Amino acid sequence: MFSPQYLSGNEIRQKFLDFYAQRGHTVLPSASLVPEDPTVLLTIAGMLPFKPIFLGQRSPEFKRATTSQKCIRTNDIENVGRTKRHHTFFEMLGNFSFGDYFKEQAIAWGWEISTKVFGLPSERLVVSVFEDDDEAYAIWRDKVGVSETHIKRMGEDDNFWASGPTGPCGPCSEIYYDFYPERGDDIDLEDDTRFIEFYNLVFMQYNRDADGHLTPLQNKNIDTGMGLERMAQILQAVPNNYETDLIFPIIKTAAEIAGINYAQSDEATQVSLKVIGDHVRAVVHMIADEIHASNVGRGYILRRLIRRIVRHGRLIGIEGEFTTQVAETAIALAESAYPEVRQQEDAIKAELQREESRFLKTLARGEDLLSEIVEKVKQQGKTQIDGRDAFTLYDTYGFPLELTQEIAAEHNLTVDEAGYEAAMSEQQTRSQEAHETIDLTVQGSLDKLAEEIKVTEFVGYTQFSSTAVVEAILINGESVESAEVGSDVQVVLDTTPFYAESGGQIGDRGYISSDNALVEVIDVQRESDFYLHIGRVVRGTLRVGDKINAQIDSACRRRVQAHHTATHLLQAALKKIVDDSISQAGSLVAFDRLRFDFNCPRALTPEEVQKVEEQVNAWITWAVQADVAIMPLAEAKAKGAIAMFGEKYGEQVRVLDFPGVSMELCGGTHVSNTAEIGVFKIISESGVASGVRRIEAVAGSAVLDYLNVRDQVVRELSDRFKAKPEELSDRITALQNELKNTQKQLESLKAELAITKSDTLLSSAETVGDYQILVAQLEGVDPEALKTAAERLLQKLTNGAVVLGSVPEAGKVSLVAAFAKQVNNKGLQAGKFIGGIAKICGGGGGGRPNLAQAGGRDPSKLPEALESAREQLRLSLSQ
Repeated sequence: MFSPQYLSGNEIRQKFLDFYAQRGHTVLPSASLVPEDPTVLLTIAGMLPFKPIFLGQRSPEFKRATTSQKCIRTNDIENVGRTKRHHTFFEMLGNFSFGDYFKEQAIAWGWEISTKVFGLPSERLVVSVFEDDDEAYAIWRDKVGVSETHIKRMGEDDNFWASGPTGPCGPCSEIYYDFYPERGDDIDLEDDTRFIEFYNLVFMQYNRDADGHLTPLQNKNIDTGMGLERMAQILQAVPNNYETDLIFPIIKTAAEIAGINYAQSDEATQVSLKVIGDHVRAVVHMIADEIHASNVGRGYILRRLIRRIVRHGRLIGIEGEFTTQVAETAIALAESAYPEVRQQEDAIKAELQREESRFLKTLARGEDLLSEIVEKVKQQGKTQIDGRDAFTLYDTYGFPLELTQEIAAEHNLTVDEAGYEAAMSEQQTRSQEAHETIDLTVQGSLDKLAEEIKVTEFVGYTQFSSTAVVEAILINGESVESAEVGSDVQVVLDTTPFYAESGGQIGDRGYISSDNALVEVIDVQRESDFYLHIGRVVRGTLRVGDKINAQIDSACRRRVQAHHTATHLLQAALKKIVDDSISQAGSLVAFDRLRFDFNCPRALTPEEVQKVEEQVNAWITWAVQADVAIMPLAEAKAKGAIAMFGEKYGEQVRVLDFPGVSMELCGGTHVSNTAEIGVFKIISESGVASGVRRIEAVAGSAVLDYLNVRDQVVRELSDRFKAKPEELSDRITALQNELKNTQKQLESLKAELAITKSDTLLSSAETVGDYQILVAQLEGVDPEALKTAAERLLQKLTNGAVVLGSVPEAGKVSLVAAFAKQVNNKGLQAGKFIGGIAKICGGGGGGRPNLAQAGGRDPSKLPEALESAREQLRLSLSQ
């Protein structure tokens, strides 16, 4: 029987890269898991960094290249750990030709590295070709010498690659390894228990048009990929990818933390360990590539993977935090090939610790409720969890739908996804009902008028006023021919200088005037291709067909322009000073302020905030001239223009460039020179969601308004404290210190009171065998004082176990358990014990084996919980 030559994962990677380097290929480092193209979520294949070259959008700097590319795929996430070779994170070894060599050379080298470098016996290799690719078939048979019995023709679904419905495409050819050749020549490549596909060669030779016709490409390309994990499984002679040296050390670390042995574990436990091993690799590399956990996009994928790690850790018995420990093993495995992983070690561990801590709290709350739901479903003889229950778990406890589905599957239950989506939709409808009703009414009226009126032409980039014709007037969403003084209206013009709210920038204000009427415009919204000027008729009567003058409030426009351009400068400064991976998560550009939300896993330090503010003001003083251009989207991206992730763009885009400072795709209005902003001041920096921070700031003349308010506040405080402005800080600090000292004295008195109360309980201690137990309720004692009382009582008991409960305030329960070492030796752990007791009161908790605290939400259940604690202690300590 064939015994392959053992090679480590690092050796396989290096041998592959060396092989192609010796054949004229430029060795390139792995691209980031965050693709250059903002419309692509993650790097999912080795060829993705070269896609612009394959699509003809960029000229190659070299004719041949080879890489080991980090990849993330989550489309088969439920299969991770359950099959031999499904992963979220994997490395794709590839060699690429950009109009250089083609089929014959690529096939020859693929066979040579497989058989000569990695030593795979030719009789164990089977190749597949596209069913119509006679050329490739002949090369394998006649040039390489593969037997016809080991060449399989396969259909388009399996062996034809395309970049999309149209564009470059071509046939594929794959190399499979046969684990069991003794089963004979009846070769079925769909049998993944016997065959593993480890090498894929894509021959990019056609261009497909809209009608499906294929035309040969002038420059034919090669794109290949060899799965590192799969080759490691073959050469290391292990039963699956997870037991290779690329992943198994992580699994072993997790097993040691859980106190279990992988080889002796049941299938479910091994699946959980494999999930942990796979996902830890993924999250370590994602964070190293500066992806931060959030509720959207790639940040959501990161959060989901971390939560699955924590969840599967709980399934194998890990109670506390552990992700940083397994991450250390993953970092050690990766650092030789990817040194950035070790360089980002602190960031990786901080992100994991933060997300794990948050999710453990979510998990505790959600699991309790889900357990009740599962039990109810089973008692009713049903097999599906109601979608509204699943939505309640998400909406109230932050419990993700996919986690509910995963836990439900463990109980052979499903989740009503349609009901879940319906509940989600109803909530969104309720929150937006009034706004949507108005919008739909207006849109309905506009739809009826669409054939009769002109699309609004916007001239506001260069003009503050323009003449126009009133195309339509709407009152309460209904089309009318005229509107008299006092009427609230929406007016559609054929031409307008008014900017309609879009991209975070609010709509302009101003006036619409004619000889017979005056309309004050307080907002402008866009419906399809029509601008709705929202306001009130303050004089005369406005009629459809009137020739009017549209005049925006120039002061307000200048304010909003200053704020919008300052927002661009702010993002550029954050990327320069804090983290280049920072991206916009939302914004508001108003007349009086700006608000900028951005993806960042931590709060900015005061020093960083100051440096960002100073940098923006420095760029303002540079007087950088704006360069505005309309160009194709692909050209804008190639120039480095920043695009909002998830934003939909047309083929032609507007690019706003302040050379050397900022370049973004933006349809808003801006200053023509940064000096027009005047000055920029950050008001606050805060967190608004997990992984999302917010900066509020003012610019231009709005800074004066801000300073006037602050000056007034300082004057009032100075009068109240009878102090000069420069003395206020010291005066307030002194008051705070005085308050802290008073609070400490109060806490000390509370603790003394709790101890005094607790001493009276000693007489009620109960002897159980060689142990003494004391279970009691103390009235009105806060958690810290309750812990102090439990520790004092334990000192006075022999081989003692103390459980105390209290209701410190309405709707809250506090519990504490203190166990002597002798009690621990009987198998009782304070953390696990008190956590179970707290569930009776609708809560949870935990801690060390000798001392632990918990909380609850139902004080009426406290007597029952304490009685349960007493009975459990009696039973456990009497044996």
